Amino acid sequence: MSFEYLPWAALAIGALLVVVLVVTSGMIRYVGNNHVAVVEKLWSARGSIQGGLIALKGEAGFQPGTLRGGYHFFVPFQYRLHVQPLVTIPQGQIGYVFARDGAPLDATQTLAHNDTATDFQDARTFLLSGGQKGPQRKILREGTYAINLAQFVIITADRIYGVRLDAADSDLFEEMSKIIQSRQGFDAVIIKDGEDSIGVVTVHDGPSLPAEQIIAPTVGGDPANAATFHNNFQNPEAFLTAGGRRGRQLQVLVEGSYFINRLFATVEKVAKTIIEVGHVGVVVSYTGELGKDTSGDDYRHGELVARGTRGVWSEPLLPGKYAFNPYAGKILMVPTTNFILKWDQSTIGPHKFDENLSEVSLITKDAFEPILPLSVVVHIDYRKAPLVVQRFGDIKKLVEQTLDPMVSAYFKNVAQTRTLIELLQDRSEIQRISAVEMKDKFAGYSLELQEVLIGTPRAAAGNDQIEQILNQLRQRQLADEKVGTYERQVIAAQKERALREAEAQAKQQTAITESALSIQVQENAGRANLARSQQEANQTRTLAKAEADRTQLLGEGEAARIVALAKADAERVTKVGLAQAEAIAKQAEASGGAKYQLARQIAERFAEALEKSGVDIVPKIAIGGGAGTPGADMAGSGTIQALMAMLLADKLDTPVKPDAEPVQQA
Repeated sequence: MSFEYLPWAALAIGALLVVVLVVTSGMIRYVGNNHVAVVEKLWSARGSIQGGLIALKGEAGFQPGTLRGGYHFFVPFQYRLHVQPLVTIPQGQIGYVFARDGAPLDATQTLAHNDTATDFQDARTFLLSGGQKGPQRKILREGTYAINLAQFVIITADRIYGVRLDAADSDLFEEMSKIIQSRQGFDAVIIKDGEDSIGVVTVHDGPSLPAEQIIAPTVGGDPANAATFHNNFQNPEAFLTAGGRRGRQLQVLVEGSYFINRLFATVEKVAKTIIEVGHVGVVVSYTGELGKDTSGDDYRHGELVARGTRGVWSEPLLPGKYAFNPYAGKILMVPTTNFILKWDQSTIGPHKFDENLSEVSLITKDAFEPILPLSVVVHIDYRKAPLVVQRFGDIKKLVEQTLDPMVSAYFKNVAQTRTLIELLQDRSEIQRISAVEMKDKFAGYSLELQEVLIGTPRAAAGNDQIEQILNQLRQRQLADEKVGTYERQVIAAQKERALREAEAQAKQQTAITESALSIQVQENAGRANLARSQQEANQTRTLAKAEADRTQLLGEGEAARIVALAKADAERVTKVGLAQAEAIAKQAEASGGAKYQLARQIAERFAEALEKSGVDIVPKIAIGGGAGTPGADMAGSGTIQALMAMLLADKLDTPVKPDAEPVQQA
């Protein structure tokens, strides 16, 4: 049974041997897509390289080309692959390149030039184009690069990329990384607007400065010239092509971000020069060409030159912020507002120009030695500020070396012509005269004297002679005041006697005055009563007249009212009568005529009268004739009827005709 499995076991062993052979021989290799493989040729028919590290002609050694992701096939046992990660530079950071092979550096070089190299991903082109070994001037910006890490070592903030050749390599590149880190070289140079700062650049590569220069001049500032425009030291090759030199640079960096190789140039942040309102800045330049002196033939205190040249600039800087390189010169602040210099040890002005001034020691005409505190108000014309700086160096030297001895000497001379008492009493006059006389002296130093203020002279510490003199003066003054007081008391006594006499006369006149006043009071009272009576009479007359006028007006009004009512009533009666007459006329017409209408009305009125009076229309006892006699019908109708007939006949003009003659009775 064991012999049956023998072929299969042989095949398995053979396959295993083949796999081991493939792996150990390096015939087939796989490289990941996020890696790069550096090829090392172990043997070659061309032999080993004679110099350098990279085999450019197929010799044994590190090959210039690299392998990217995928499977690769090789001659067995001829190649070794060093698989390395891709070089990644984070956003906003910088990668530094160190070339292991290439042309050697010149004696004046610190960094290798690489004006032909682009991104260091083609080692063959780099070496054939004359690329130099060592730390490179060109840097890598953010991105991912497939670089031959046997030829180039890339140093970033996070790690060091490179094929380790020996232990010394690691120590070298670690030290290089620490130097870059100490210079904050992995990050861009950022100058913020709110910091009010500038960047002073020191270049560490290129030709040295001449002996007479302390700072390198500005070069390569024209953007139109691409070969020399170094864009604020971000292109070292262009900077050196433009003639740039190593050392501190006159050109400074202002607000912005700059990707600068810190092995090529370091940046020091310094504050901007701020000239406050009320000051100007006089520039003393240490660099530039020698300028022509503009101060004139009569002024021999140094050179006053145009802006940009070496010396004291004739034009001061006005208030504002300036990106001035402090290593290229200095700016002296000169106040243009009035400032006070006090010769008083206990008081110092905010500008501190007078911090070393003390009171002036005097010797008076009568051999007293007081000390005099004084103040001087000075103004400097901003146009003359460069002259002051040119002549004295700065304002403090002017005060201490010129103004102090001049002012002290002047007041010492004044004190020698006066006694101590005169010095005290004539202080205001001395102050006025000194302001006039010293104005011309100050003008000779390009200063304007505004005012001189003198304090009270006082004795030095431990000396009471001045106090004794002052006490004597006080006692003398008190005596003089007493004499004056006594004289005034005599005058007061005389005035008091006159006063008493006047008071006695005044007492006798009291009664007369009172009686005269009483008469005057009574006269005034009588006039007042008369005026009051006249006023009351006028008031009564006015009231009576007003009442009469009121009554008259009321009567006239009432009469007018009655007349108006009567007129209205008459008009009403007239209109009513006319209306009734028209109605009666129409009734009469309707009744057959006026006579019939009248008879009807009489009958109606008569009937109404009878109804209201309650009289019987038909008498209860009739008085009449006999039957068959004349007038029997009349009698039968009643007396009332007869009367009515007579009345109607009379009104209607119709005679009453009796049917028969009345019976004559015997």
